[in-house]
Amino acid sequence: MKILYILKQSRTKKQMTILTCILLVLVGFTACNTSNAENKTVMKSPEQNQKKSYWPNKAQLVISVSMQFETGGQPEGAESPFSGNPLPKGNPDMPAESWFRYGAKEGIYRMLRLWKKNDIHVTSHVVGEAAAQYPEVAKAIADGGHEIAAHGMSWSDQWNMSYDEELQFIKKGIDTVEAITGQRGIGYNANWLRRGPNTLKVLQELGFLYHIDDLSRDEPFITKVRGKNFVIMPYTLRNNDIVNIEGKQWSPDQFLAQLKAEFDQLYAEDANQRRMMSISLHDRIGGTPAVVHVVDEFIQYAKSHEAVVFMRKDEIANMVKDDPNTPIDNSELEFNK
Repeated sequence: MKILYILKQSRTKKQMTILTCILLVLVGFTACNTSNAENKTVMKSPEQNQKKSYWPNKAQLVISVSMQFETGGQPEGAESPFSGNPLPKGNPDMPAESWFRYGAKEGIYRMLRLWKKNDIHVTSHVVGEAAAQYPEVAKAIADGGHEIAAHGMSWSDQWNMSYDEELQFIKKGIDTVEAITGQRGIGYNANWLRRGPNTLKVLQELGFLYHIDDLSRDEPFITKVRGKNFVIMPYTLRNNDIVNIEGKQWSPDQFLAQLKAEFDQLYAEDANQRRMMSISLHDRIGGTPAVVHVVDEFIQYAKSHEAVVFMRKDEIANMVKDDPNTPIDNSELEFNK
């Protein structure tokens, strides 16, 4: 203010020039100091900038997508839009068969384009008979960099099989799919999750790393099978197209709302504990145009958040199997001795 008063009192051009220069220097110095002060208030140490992660890869939330390839493995009268009014045994259900074929003709390929567009890889549980009937589809899944996991030889119950019957059933499925795709499954999904008391012991004997037929947690965990570690990658019925879209007749918008709500809650919880989000899509349902559209929208939503990672289940299982922070849960120890 004093300089402004002097400027007003100055009469010569030389005085005015000198005093103006002084004023500009002082104003610049003040602005510089203000800027530096502001910078100091937003500067954080590296420790402050890093959020605590409960995952070995420093993710805040890991998302794993299952893409079930089942077309051709279904038995007569399998669940479909027409199964509520079944035809007499021995009569082919022509529209139901065409509904299943949609998965191999359209659904898988549409989902593969979606994964490629978003640069993510998924786990595909492949039924042996589906791969045998549509080898080009199974090869396309493998060639896309996706995990080929096991899903039995056919849609058959295995909870009522003997140990040897179940071993041969699972082995035939992985042998068949491996011969076609070049990948041998190390993860397993039973028909409708209905494994039997011997299933984990059979899987261990066949060299599997993990199975998904468990709904008890929102993070991977380890259980003891014959005294050795076996990884459980929990499945989902909440974020599952066959349960909600086909079973409950949800609209794609309802499915999207479920995915976002589940994501928001797990993302918040992962600030204090390890969380994994599981999503399940089936060839003939998840591969329809409207469902692919909303899943794409969900992927964009998830990716807009920091430290969200999409991973194959085999990658997650390998990441956590030797991590001391992975929980050990022996709730089924009586069956796994």
